[in-house]
Amino acid sequence: MNDRKVPKIRFGEYDKEWVSKSFGNTFDIMSNNTLARDNLNDEVGEALNVHYGDILVKYGEYIDATKDEFQFVTDLDIVEKFKSSWLKDGDIIIADTAEDETVGKCTEIVGVGDKKVIAGLHTMPCRPKEKFSPKYLGYYLNSDCYQNQLRALMQGVKVLSISRGGIQDTKITVSDNAKEQKEIGHFFSSLDDKIKYEEHKIKMLSVLKATMLTKMFPKQGCNKPEIRFQGFSTPWEQRKLGECGKTFTGLSGKTKEDFGHGDARFVTYMNVFSNPIADKDKVEAVEIDQSQNCVKYGDVFFTTSSETPEEVGMSCVWLENTENTYLNSFCFGYRPSINIDPYFMAYVLRSEKVRKKIVFLAQGISRYNISKNKVMEIEIPLPSIDEQKRLGSYFTNLDNLITLHQQKLKKLKNIKRACMKKMFV
Repeated sequence: MNDRKVPKIRFGEYDKEWVSKSFGNTFDIMSNNTLARDNLNDEVGEALNVHYGDILVKYGEYIDATKDEFQFVTDLDIVEKFKSSWLKDGDIIIADTAEDETVGKCTEIVGVGDKKVIAGLHTMPCRPKEKFSPKYLGYYLNSDCYQNQLRALMQGVKVLSISRGGIQDTKITVSDNAKEQKEIGHFFSSLDDKIKYEEHKIKMLSVLKATMLTKMFPKQGCNKPEIRFQGFSTPWEQRKLGECGKTFTGLSGKTKEDFGHGDARFVTYMNVFSNPIADKDKVEAVEIDQSQNCVKYGDVFFTTSSETPEEVGMSCVWLENTENTYLNSFCFGYRPSINIDPYFMAYVLRSEKVRKKIVFLAQGISRYNISKNKVMEIEIPLPSIDEQKRLGSYFTNLDNLITLHQQKLKKLKNIKRACMKKMFV
């Protein structure tokens, strides 16, 4: 049974073995143009152009000529020159050159209709000699079952390529049942639609968050935000961080051998850098050391250096009650001494107004640093505690929603990755 040419996962009604043919017996390879990006137009032209860079980066297993973005060929003579190779529905365009092992990635084109579409620079346009169900070949040819054959054909050092002659003898193993092909193509395209929806949702929510971080905190020279919850009208105060709390240091006196073991934990640099609210799971092991500063609920952490001034002084808030937890040595801590909502603090420090002040303090050339004493001189805007809580809750819920969609996206991508391995031969 293991030698039968059948996929590990299959729709229930099918049990016939799949058929193997050579690439050369399955496809006719057509001509492509060699136009570079600067010879193409982003808005209008005589024909749509499929560039290899878009196959590698932008396009998925299939492209729809009715709605996906293309560049255009403007020279009518070139369009007519390649008339015999104008693409049709079901044609495959392979990227035959890349800087890594993505060479060989391909896309199937659908929705061509009466449009003029030409395969561009470093592509290998291929037309099936027999009819396949839409999108089926696009997914099969990008599966490991087929792509693993191409790795042995790759030539080059800095730039890898696959020759038209070399690909001819690779094996194409496919179902010869049009209904099964259709179900597989529909399954994966539906999965891709769900993935695209989650990606779009994350993008829209992230844009909303960035906008609200600008509009729900006062701009420079103002004491009220542009957008505000109903029921609040009192001007915000301006308070220096140094007036509202004190700093403390991260781990000190440690060597590389001290990390990776022990019953204590420390908050990593990337945890601070990446999250307005620290992730309790992104901590690492270290030995218990009573001479170190333990972090407490409501503490704020700041990174002290970065490769760019725009990323220096990133902050997050610790909202856990844990023992023997320290801060990494490339950050410093800040403990408020007045009543500030910690969720509000997490987001006000990442608002446009406060971030500009922190970035202004960055010093350096190849690496940028900030002084914690200078950071303590920064003024932050503070509304009433009730308004702080409303704002903190709003942005926390927004972040939780973004995280939920990120988790859904990750799950969908894992499902697709697993199915791409097991639903082809």
